[in-house]
Amino acid sequence: MKQHLKLLFCCLLLGSSTFAQVEALTPQEQLYRDSIAKLNQQNAAIAASQEAYNKGIELFNQKKYNEAITEFKQSILSDPNFTAAFYNKGVAENEVGRFSDAVETFNKLIEKQGSYAKAYFQRGRAYQGLNDYLKSEKDYEKSILLDAKNPKAYYNYGTLKFLQQDYKTAITYFTKTIELDASNAYAYNDRGSCYRMLGDYPKALADYQEAERKNPNLAFVLNNIGTTKKKTKDYAGALAAFNRAISIDANFHMAYNNRGATLLEKGSIDDAMKDFEKALLINPKYAPAASNLAGVYFQKKEYAKAVELATRAIAMDPNYAAAYVNRGMAKEMLRDLDGACADWKKANELGAKEGKTYYATNCSN
Repeated sequence: MKQHLKLLFCCLLLGSSTFAQVEALTPQEQLYRDSIAKLNQQNAAIAASQEAYNKGIELFNQKKYNEAITEFKQSILSDPNFTAAFYNKGVAENEVGRFSDAVETFNKLIEKQGSYAKAYFQRGRAYQGLNDYLKSEKDYEKSILLDAKNPKAYYNYGTLKFLQQDYKTAITYFTKTIELDASNAYAYNDRGSCYRMLGDYPKALADYQEAERKNPNLAFVLNNIGTTKKKTKDYAGALAAFNRAISIDANFHMAYNNRGATLLEKGSIDDAMKDFEKALLINPKYAPAASNLAGVYFQKKEYAKAVELATRAIAMDPNYAAAYVNRGMAKEMLRDLDGACADWKKANELGAKEGKTYYATNCSN
């Protein structure tokens, strides 16, 4: 019996001795273990960030920009230093017109990454979308300074100058775009529009035709060829260009309107009327077509109808000067000289030469 107890006691001691072998970690060992745990945590966060980023890229490529933005946000939450997620989030925000959000995103990216040409370019796009042209210009200039071989920066700077009616400067930037990317049909087209606004129709036409050669399926380029040829009285060439534009895009309301205007100048009133009506059918808020239709009714001596259509055009665009000119002409024929003078005065205030002429001839005391 005593031997048995002794053995049991021994075993208990052995068990106690085995348990006591679990010792506390040294400070160095604890630090190592903590660093491993932190590294594992960081790796998990980076993996989650990368997964969300990849989903965002996939959605972006599908043009599901808002869904992509959500994924890029999640990517940034998991890894606040993932600059690619910031960049693509900002680009997606630009694509859906969330320009203020894009500015904020690129501000953060530039804070993190500093001299990043593409970030300045995209923030310039955002400022341009907000009509903050001064800040947009500064960002495009910074982008060009950091990357002088990016044609997109020159192109966007050119469009900004075009919008500000600084056509000569815009030509300089579109020309630089073409030097860097000779296949850019848009740059040729937009440089052509600068020349057209400056009244240099041969150069405008040459650029539009080069844009067509670069990409024969851009309906708006053919429309521009048509309007330029119309200005030079090449009606056959203009009609051919408008026909081709419409064959590419059967719902291109501007091409119908411009073809109608060409037909009207040629004296084909009924065909012109059909084109203006088609343009309005496609886009019921397109003021030039309604105003031109008023001109057709004026020529048909249906003056009340002309007033109705011109009034409709003014309702669509209260600053459309040609509609006031046309309504004034129709009112004059209806013996409403006071109404006609009021319309011509308004047209003159809006910059219409015809309004100034009619008002000076018929209304000045």
